[in-house]
Amino acid sequence: MLIRPVQEEDFNEWLPLWVGYQEFYQVAIPEDVTMRTWERFLDPHEPMHCEVAVQGEQLVGMVHYIFHRSCWTKGDYCYLQDLYVPSEMRGHGVARALIERVYAQATAAGSSRVWWLTHESNETAIALYDRIADKSGFIQYRKLLA
Repeated sequence: MLIRPVQEEDFNEWLPLWVGYQEFYQVAIPEDVTMRTWERFLDPHEPMHCEVAVQGEQLVGMVHYIFHRSCWTKGDYCYLQDLYVPSEMRGHGVARALIERVYAQATAAGSSRVWWLTHESNETAIALYDRIADKSGFIQYRKLLA
């Protein structure tokens, strides 16, 4: 398995992963937002990134992450926003490899922290996260504005 940055020609294989992620979380992101997100991944001036797991010639997982400023450190934090591995590939180390790739990219960029959220019902993912990261103890609050 190879973990690498997404490439323009990956769109047709990335899109089903992105749709699968949305289905898992029971959301539907508008097509124009999806296309803008894709453009951002390919723009070297954007802080948004996508890495994919490749087995043979097939994409078998994806992770999206974003570098952002923090008032607590000089360097950026790295927010791991989306991680998805199709059900048939789960349990084969794909998610862990993608997260470790984000750790490596964040370290190389001088980030002091990688952080993410998951839904409390995502027990399979939580079992992995409990082994490779620390719980912060913080509870998320949000107010949707649009």
